[in-house]
Amino acid sequence: MDLISKHNIVHRYERRKLLIAINCVAGLAIFFFGYDQGMMGSVNVSIDYGVNRMKYGHINPEAKQVVVDNSTLQGGIVAVYYLGTLIGCMVGGWVGEKIGRIKVMALGSIWGVVGASLQTSAMNKEWMICARLINGIGTGMLNVIVPVWATETASHTSRGQFVAIEFTLNIFGVVVAYWLGFGCSFVDDGYSPFVWRFPIAFQIIPLLFLFAIVWFFPESPRWLVKVGREAEARYILGRLRGEDEYGLAEAEFQDIRNVAELERKSGKLNSYFHMLWDVMPKWAGGASSGKLHLGRRVQLVVWLQILQEWIGIAGVTIYANDIFNQAGYSVFKSRWIAGINDIFYMFSTLIAVFTLDRLGRRVTLYWGNIVMGISMFLSGGFSRLAQENQDNESKRAAYGAAGAAFTFVFTAGFGATWLTVPWLYPAEIFPLQVRAKGNAWGVVGWSIGNGWTTLLLPTMFKNISEKTFYVFGACNFISIPIVWAFYPESNQRTLEEMDLLFAADSWWNWDAERTFARLKEENPDLVQAAQRHQSVVSGMEVGAIGTGRKGSRKMSLVPGENAPEKTGESQDGSEGNGEKVG
Repeated sequence: MDLISKHNIVHRYERRKLLIAINCVAGLAIFFFGYDQGMMGSVNVSIDYGVNRMKYGHINPEAKQVVVDNSTLQGGIVAVYYLGTLIGCMVGGWVGEKIGRIKVMALGSIWGVVGASLQTSAMNKEWMICARLINGIGTGMLNVIVPVWATETASHTSRGQFVAIEFTLNIFGVVVAYWLGFGCSFVDDGYSPFVWRFPIAFQIIPLLFLFAIVWFFPESPRWLVKVGREAEARYILGRLRGEDEYGLAEAEFQDIRNVAELERKSGKLNSYFHMLWDVMPKWAGGASSGKLHLGRRVQLVVWLQILQEWIGIAGVTIYANDIFNQAGYSVFKSRWIAGINDIFYMFSTLIAVFTLDRLGRRVTLYWGNIVMGISMFLSGGFSRLAQENQDNESKRAAYGAAGAAFTFVFTAGFGATWLTVPWLYPAEIFPLQVRAKGNAWGVVGWSIGNGWTTLLLPTMFKNISEKTFYVFGACNFISIPIVWAFYPESNQRTLEEMDLLFAADSWWNWDAERTFARLKEENPDLVQAAQRHQSVVSGMEVGAIGTGRKGSRKMSLVPGENAPEKTGESQDGSEGNGEKVG
């Protein structure tokens, strides 16, 4: 394949080896994401950082720790990072549709290096706020494009497994950040600027490595189809699926191409504004995407990410030391217990690797909410009992240990369930034409949820103490009926089938599933349509989607737009006959 550089690993590896290589690079980007989040836990408690530079607290000389006087400033410095990720995800989603997934990953990594360098050299709160905003922009670019790249290269039967592996590396980043910060805290008895500057600077290493190697990896075949580079797309897809499975790879290629052609008809309606406003009724200028229902999908992914933060993980990750302090442990003991908790958190993500594609997205979220909700209520209750028994050492220790134990259970439950699904779901459910932009809306939700919680949590822990856990517990149980009612199952369904899954006009999950099942029953060969060089939506009128009527023409998913009659023809007019390219 002369169109692809001879140094690209797609020529050397195929099938599982190629997918593993892709996921290692994606995992490196996600590792940086985890590290960048986790490092602030140790930076916030650094004496030089909190007292001398950011000036939001004073020193407790006996405990050798920072006592926070201005919790709003402390939370604001953390939260402004998420404003940056919000900006970065919108820019990355828009640019990613134009220049591809690989180039956006390279851009995001370099932008992150600039932001990390500015944070490392920060001399005051104004400098730090600007630096974290810039660093957040780079993180937002990576967050929006890496899951899309991973899902667009993986098979539909193993998407969840591969993304779950990436998030194991994400939490490994949290673990490295925490223990590196913990180790640095002993330098100069905790008073040295090295305590916080080195952990921030450390993130530059994986970012530079990511920038150096990403150029040797294949572009998303689905994006290549979208921009008309079909020969490259066919070759890469063949390598991803294997030479001995070329017939299946060619069938998948035909479905991608045909659905891309149909979706291209709605290109003029694919701006961020149209995607967001699409949820409004037609008389208000909404419903512009027709049966694609992009507005509904945007709302689902935004609120799923907001829920992810309000079920408690933002508080446990960033304020773990405060949580264990409230449970009655000393400052030193609280810090190493929090580090052990992060290690349990990392290993718990391996559960999702083996269960996510078997149980599905919805069941995974259900059992996670149950485990985490119970854990948060019990952790809050035992923390309260530990505080009420300060004079009774044995009771205080017992209650404190119980509260800490349920915090461990919470993080393990989150790592096995809610960590991965809210990042996987947005990368799965959007049409090819707007997949990067659609995933950007998911990162918008994550940025809002994270920024909101990190800004409020210092005040919540200060004013309502352990009752903050009850808020998290309630959010977990509220999430169960929300997921049950509104979120259709995406597991074991191809990316090209998602348009049918969201074809119903109703928001209710049962209507979406009923419509999807009816369309498949009325068109039993629907998902194998590509093998006949037909579209997965051919043979159905737009009005038939959601009404049960079969049509006789090949139609666009956008009202009033006809799809090409010969969807089996490529853009150069040649028949898609399955002949191997490259």
